[in-house]
Amino acid sequence: MSVTDERIACRWCRAQSPSSARTCDRCGAPLDGRDVVADSGWRAAPRLRDLTEFSLGGTRIQIDGTIVPVADVELGPDDSIFFEHHAMLWKDDQTSMSVMDAPGGARRMLGDLPFVLSVARGPGRVSCSRDAPGELVVLPVDSGQEVDVREHAMLLATSSLTYSFEKMAGLKATLAVGSGMYLERFRAEAGPGLLLLHGFGNVMDRTLAPGETIEIEPGGFLYKEASVSYALSTYRLAPEGSSGAAQAAKGLASRGLAGLRAAKALKKEGLSGILSGDVMQQASAIFTGPGLSLMKLTGPGRVGVQSMYQHFGAA
Repeated sequence: MSVTDERIACRWCRAQSPSSARTCDRCGAPLDGRDVVADSGWRAAPRLRDLTEFSLGGTRIQIDGTIVPVADVELGPDDSIFFEHHAMLWKDDQTSMSVMDAPGGARRMLGDLPFVLSVARGPGRVSCSRDAPGELVVLPVDSGQEVDVREHAMLLATSSLTYSFEKMAGLKATLAVGSGMYLERFRAEAGPGLLLLHGFGNVMDRTLAPGETIEIEPGGFLYKEASVSYALSTYRLAPEGSSGAAQAAKGLASRGLAGLRAAKALKKEGLSGILSGDVMQQASAIFTGPGLSLMKLTGPGRVGVQSMYQHFGAA
């Protein structure tokens, strides 16, 4: 094998790059660093260097900035991407724009999701960013693969991916996180695609073995492979060392306070505020008492979390 034939595998997406490359041409991850995994099994998502470039077909993407990163996209003549309309920062005059209908109808309104998504078509350039500090995570999606993402985490996706969404079923899920937990699903059917996510704070990734389960705070959830199943676990919390009567009294007091807060919020916000996360969280405590709701994820597959909690329904 000659030197020019030598390849190096990306530790993030497993794509093969020339041994002389410093970053992966498929996802932009640095190739000259170690894949550091914590004792708990989590690894940090690769920190994309400023001006890192990667590509898919005729589309090239360059990352600008680090605190509030920007994705500059150069679209080929037959290429397009889609994104939420407020994620666009700028575009070339020649880049054509259109919209695609998002599935779900009125259910999307309840989940604070857009009815339509913006589409940019090449040739031309378009730039996207989120109005918040964090990290960009690049997830190449191979043919037949599906990825589930928290709502509003998508920065952009290539149009080779199909888009759908689902609500996490159950009354407990509705009470735990406002109007409910919505997962956006991206699937590569006709060919591979690229999905760029914005994670608040830092992003960590972990691969779960078959049957392995972890529980995470719902606000920290970022993404998972579709092979990872999910459920919501609710734990009743009681003070340690208290008698049954004392626990009951404290639970009653907490429900009364929650009810008072919910009533005040409803009076202040009116009917328009009935579906707000705060009101639903407070109202739920009337029925459940003090408790803790966690998202249970069971492998096999990859999951990603963000260190800065953003609860479902927050853009």
